[in-house]
Order: sequence, then C-alpha cells, then structure tokens
Amino acid sequence: MKKLFALLLTLAMVLSLAACGGNSGNSGSNGGGDSTPAASGDSGKVVKIGVFEPQTGDNGSGGKKEILGMQYANSVQPTVDIGGETYQVQLEIVDNRTTPENGPSAAAEVVNRNVSVVLGSYGSGVSIAGGKVFQEAGVPAIGVTCTNPQVTSDYDCYFRICFLDPFQGTVLANYAKEMGIDTAYTLAMLGSDYDQGLVHYFKEAFEGLGGKVVSEDFPEGSANFVSYINNAKSAGAGVIFAPVSVNYAQLIVEAAAAQGFEGSLLGSDTWDDNMVLESAQGKSVKINITTFYQEGGNAEFDNGIKEWINSNADAKTNNGGNDTISAVSVMGYDAYFTALEALKAAGSTEPKAVLEALPGVTYTGVSGLIEFDDIGDAKRDAAYIKAANTSTGAWDFVKVQGVG
Repeated sequence: MKKLFALLLTLAMVLSLAACGGNSGNSGSNGGGDSTPAASGDSGKVVKIGVFEPQTGDNGSGGKKEILGMQYANSVQPTVDIGGETYQVQLEIVDNRTTPENGPSAAAEVVNRNVSVVLGSYGSGVSIAGGKVFQEAGVPAIGVTCTNPQVTSDYDCYFRICFLDPFQGTVLANYAKEMGIDTAYTLAMLGSDYDQGLVHYFKEAFEGLGGKVVSEDFPEGSANFVSYINNAKSAGAGVIFAPVSVNYAQLIVEAAAAQGFEGSLLGSDTWDDNMVLESAQGKSVKINITTFYQEGGNAEFDNGIKEWINSNADAKTNNGGNDTISAVSVMGYDAYFTALEALKAAGSTEPKAVLEALPGVTYTGVSGLIEFDDIGDAKRDAAYIKAANTSTGAWDFVKVQGVG
C-alpha cells in the first residue's frame, strides 16, 4: 500500500507540474500577461520583436505608455505573413531603466532574445547608448520618439518614425515668437542628450528670430525648482522652455504655480503625459507643448485603445490610472505596424534582411505617413501644439505648426 501511495503521489506531482509549467519560458514577453494565443491553423512559427524601453527611472512613465501602444497593436494584429507563412508576433520587452549607462546591457539582453527587429526607445540618450550594440549585432532598430539627431546619424541600423529635435526646437521657438515673447528662459538637466539638444536648437532658432535666451541647467535628482522659476521671473522671461522628463515637468509646474509665474511653460513631447495634466489641474499655470498626436484625430483608434485600456487593469495602471491617450502610445502603435511592414517586405525573419528592407518601407499610420529619408529619419514636417486645460484636466488642441 505504501508503494502504491507513493506511486500515486509521484504521478500527481508530475501532472501538477505539467499543468503549471506551460508558460515558464516567456518571462518578459508581451509585457506580462498580454500575449495572444496563436490563431487556429497557424504554422506555430514565431517572430520576435524586441521592445527596448524604460519602465523604471525618470522616463519610466513615458516608456510604459509607449509600450502600451505596441501591446495594443499586438492585440489588434498578433500575426504577420512572412515569405508565404504566418508567424505569431511575440514582443520581447526589456527595461533599459532610462539612463545611457544601462543602455548597452539592456540592448544586449534584447539581442540575446533572438529578435528580428527592435522598437524603442523613449529617450534619446539611452537609444544612442544602445545603438552601438544593435549595430555590432546587425539588428535593425526603429526609434519611436527618440528625437536627438545622433540616434540615426551615428548608427546605420537605426531608423525612426518621429520628428527630430532641430525641427521641434524650431517649431517651439517660432510659436514663442508668435506669442509675442522677446525673452525666453530655458531649463535642462545636466548630462541629458535630449534636454541639452532641444535647448540648443530652441536657442539657436529663437535668437535667430531676434529673441533673447537665458539658460540654466539643473543636476539630476533635483527636487526643488523654486529658485529656477524666480530666476526666470527676474530675467523677465515670457516663457520657460523646459524639455525635461515627466517627473521634473511635474515639479516645474508646481513651482511655477506656487511662485506665480505669469508667462507660459513650454514643453516638448515628453510633457504630453496625463501625469503633467494632473499636476496642472486647478492651478494658475499656462502650458503649451509640441507633440505627435492629439486625441480625437482618429476616432477608430481612440475608441479601440480606450476600450482596451479600460478592460486591462495593468494597462490602465501603466497609463497613469485613466484612459487619456498619450501621443507616445500612438507612436508605439505605429512603430509596431511599421515593423510588420518591414518583416513582410524582407520576406524573412533574419535581422539582416529586415535591415535591408527598412529603407523602402512606407506605412500610413495613426500619426500620418511614415517613410524614411537617406539617413533613416522619418519625413515629418509638422507638429501638434496643445495647451493644458487646467479646469478639465485635458489637452486642448491649439494648432498644427511647422517651421515656416
């Protein structure tokens, strides 16, 4: 009887382990719990798309929202036909933790997962740092909202679907002059390629239009921006341009309101975040930003992603607790479908073939037509300008602005 009992116990344990172990090899795929089962009749083939994004650090909020767009796109189109066969698309998500110091190791982890193409990153500095790894491995990367020119100019493997800092900085400078501003104050984090690049291009354009620029930098980890706001007031600045990450943007909004800054806060695409709106709601502040998309621009997309966010507790948490659509989510969505077009054009899952196919890829996305120039940059000539509505806690569309 003891032997029989032991045999039955062993059999039960084996069956239990088999039942629980089916997903043991998918850690990090599809963002944890957002995978879609293979369609009936599929060949069982899988193509992996790497997701090189921050989920922690200063850019964690933006990175999570960018990933949401990719995950939603994967739920809409979980398969792709490559070379006459249907492949299940699997997202391999790696947290690059925001900083350039973490970029190479995170990029290496993505590459080691045998991906055919990489999407990301939110944040130019970490994209530049990871680019060397992708280049050496021969793996193509599609930047989503990394706007610094060095991302593509330094690495042949990198393409991108967003506008660039020289364009965005000039758009913001033109808009500031249209507002009748003569003196602008800029504030950027020391060591940030994104912040410093945008301030450079804004200053160059604004001074070229006859304006005056007063610039200051703050060290990473700063928590008090009162003195900077007062310096801007003392300089007689009509705008404060601070192309910073979401957490610093929130602190700047709070400090500007507390110190009674009467001018406008100018933010770049990083400010297009519902966390910034929450900081501004109910306060006496003026905020204008440049970004890639305005909610309401595509009803089918807007309704679809809102329904998806509201039906997924994790997605809603990663979106800041509500269903406000961030432009970076739209860009993540478009980047996913651009990657699918590249895979189809390559007719192969080999990274080398995908890299060779990318220059000729075109895709009409939610954010507009996506096609690449000789460097691998998207041909973008307009940006959305939005204003924070401090009463409703939403973004109001102002205009579409170019550099002319």
